[in-house]
Amino acid sequence: MSGDLSVLIKMELARIIISEINDHQVVYLSEVDGEKRNFPIVIGIFEASSINRSVQGQVPQRPLTHDLLKSVIEEMGGEVQDIVITNLVEHTYYAVIRIKHNGEVIEVDSRPSDAIALIAHYDPPLPIFVDEEVVKASTLPD
Repeated sequence: MSGDLSVLIKMELARIIISEINDHQVVYLSEVDGEKRNFPIVIGIFEASSINRSVQGQVPQRPLTHDLLKSVIEEMGGEVQDIVITNLVEHTYYAVIRIKHNGEVIEVDSRPSDAIALIAHYDPPLPIFVDEEVVKASTLPD
């Protein structure tokens, strides 16, 4: 990501599909402005459940993984800025969590599902950006 001329599209979590009979769950991201494009990302049940709990406002008695990650970043003086879905290679999405720390932005490699689950733990949820090329390759037909 650093130094390239990628165009980033602001998106938001549009919906979560949790299936009790499938191993794969789906989150749909939707373009905030512009063409209103959207696309699905297949994720695991753990991440889908974490996102769903956050969206529903459910707070666990003890910190779960994404709560822990948020706390660790904050306790170490970082501030999550946003996430960027950077690439799609052979049906696998790649993402980074962008964290402000000591005046710099650090990009931490992440699965998109974990990155989305993390930003869903903020109120309001933090921004999601997707590289234009990923949006073009992933957009569902109308």
